[in-house]
Amino acid sequence: MPNRESNVPETLLDSRAQQLFRLVVEHYIGEGRPVPSKMLASMPDVAVSSATVRNIMADLEHLGLVRSPHTSAGKIPTEEGLRFFIESVMAVEPLDAKRMQEVERQLDPDLSPRELVQSAGELLSHLTHLTCVVTTPRRDGVALKHLEFVKLSEKRVLVVLVMRDREVQNRVIHTEREYTETELVVASNFVNQEFAGKSLLAIRESVLESMQSDKSRMDHLMQTALELANRTFEVSEDEDGSQRVVVAGETRLLDASGDMESVRTLFDAFSRKGSILHLLDRCLETDGIQLFIGQETGYAVVDDVSMLTTAYEVDGVLAGVLGVVGPTRMAYKEVIPVIDVTARILGAALRHG
Repeated sequence: MPNRESNVPETLLDSRAQQLFRLVVEHYIGEGRPVPSKMLASMPDVAVSSATVRNIMADLEHLGLVRSPHTSAGKIPTEEGLRFFIESVMAVEPLDAKRMQEVERQLDPDLSPRELVQSAGELLSHLTHLTCVVTTPRRDGVALKHLEFVKLSEKRVLVVLVMRDREVQNRVIHTEREYTETELVVASNFVNQEFAGKSLLAIRESVLESMQSDKSRMDHLMQTALELANRTFEVSEDEDGSQRVVVAGETRLLDASGDMESVRTLFDAFSRKGSILHLLDRCLETDGIQLFIGQETGYAVVDDVSMLTTAYEVDGVLAGVLGVVGPTRMAYKEVIPVIDVTARILGAALRHG
């Protein structure tokens, strides 16, 4: 369940108020229209009069859980009401076995990391009928398999990084002094022996810790290796983050708004991708499903848009985020378990690959 908290204590609603509130939200999600008190009173299992329903609706409105979009139009949930419903009223059931198998079949560990992320986005969009966003695995969270330093010129060294996810990276680093080929071979062997199997972020932390230890007693060759490794594993993100976000099902954003100009703005934001990266990165700071409703998404131009996200792990390290964007009246009960399962299977596929 989303682990952000509503401001409304659950104990403020008795069973009758909670039942009527649930009916309002479910009708809004299913039909997209306000619910009049007379309609609520006529629903099965609602054994109270229209007057009683109106009084309860007035209490719910006072709590900020429902509102009237137009005079005498009935009630719809507010953003706070949707959050309260998802956190305190709605019951989420596990994903059925058939869909679980479909996710496992599509996310084949033999695919490359980029292909896995792309497949996860397309699959999640297909299963939820919503726009999906996925960040590619953070490079500082992927484990190193093998490293090699190769001399290019006096103060330039090529670093060949072979990662556990089968990706090979080539980096050119600029050094403060010239290193001999022998020094580079010994340095490569030292780094591989000491740090193979660790993430780039963990290696950098270890390198910095070692360099801050008693340098006067540090072996010269070890010092060389650590200096090279320190330059190699300097963390540098893409300036706009555009290569870290995969978007699938952009056209489904049309379902989120009838305002074509607003939709065009959303399309533009998703095509640039970097404009949503900050929001996705926030989700790496906490576990579980994250819910952003309306203006919380950062897209105030369209108030009736929600984003549900969760982080996925590789080797126990938070590696990236996946989620969906759609109308605030999306079927949260069905969408949440799909997101959760897809994230877990994506992380397992990246790890086993």
